[in-house]
Amino acid sequence: MKHLEALQKAADASGGNRASGTSGHEASARYVEEQLRAAGYKPVRQVFTYRDNNRDADVETFNILADTAGDPAHTIVVGGHLDSVRRGPGINDNGSGVAAMIETARWMAETGIRPKNRVRFAFWGAEEVDLLGSKHYVDSLSSAEISQTMVNLNLDMVASPNGGRFVHDGDGSTFGDAGPAGSDRIERTFMDYFAQNGLAAEATVFDGGSDYQPFLRAGIPTGGLFSGDVDRKTSEQVEEFGGVEDDDLDPCYHKSCDTISNINPKLLNEMAGALGYVTVAYAMVARLD
Repeated sequence: MKHLEALQKAADASGGNRASGTSGHEASARYVEEQLRAAGYKPVRQVFTYRDNNRDADVETFNILADTAGDPAHTIVVGGHLDSVRRGPGINDNGSGVAAMIETARWMAETGIRPKNRVRFAFWGAEEVDLLGSKHYVDSLSSAEISQTMVNLNLDMVASPNGGRFVHDGDGSTFGDAGPAGSDRIERTFMDYFAQNGLAAEATVFDGGSDYQPFLRAGIPTGGLFSGDVDRKTSEQVEEFGGVEDDDLDPCYHKSCDTISNINPKLLNEMAGALGYVTVAYAMVARLD
């Protein structure tokens, strides 16, 4: 929650948002970098430029990348977007994912975990434009680097106020569109974590609306967590997760009210725990199959 308070402060000082190319995004980036450096990481910026047709201007922005030790030939990319829409501060979308990523990185460093495989924490820029940061990252990879990317774990909205614990449908058994080979195992590992902790979870579709999309297209095993946006909560989901039936999972999605008061702290804690578990599971595994 302290991370979310910092992101809220960055938005408040920047006209209420943290969109790419704004001072709010820059302040958010500096905060993330400070947290990573304090934990012993060496974050770097991967800079790129895109055309903003609404303002008829070129905008320079960036991804932030920070690596653990471990074999780079087996890299786990843990990604989530740092920017918000221009209509609001984006504290759930996607400050919540950013907070979970920072805590996972800090926890790995502070507990002395020595991963066999490299974990790369990636905070994407310009997701709210058109997934541009993650697209730039994947497009910049060589064919060898793509083959060396073991999995992508994506965090995008993990603390929706009326949300649930949703895991992307890697095996396609629920929605019919499986991810690349290995995505089924990611889904199963997340589901196992929730089951072992007595927490209900259900599959959610790969609909192309987040930063996992470029990884899917590159054939990289992909999965992740989501807590819901404009869909309405069903009676079955109320039984599983609690909350209010027939209300939006996040009524403040892409709105100015997506502030720190829009956060479900309990759900954020549960989803961050799942991310930490699955990240380390892949960091320590000898091979994917």
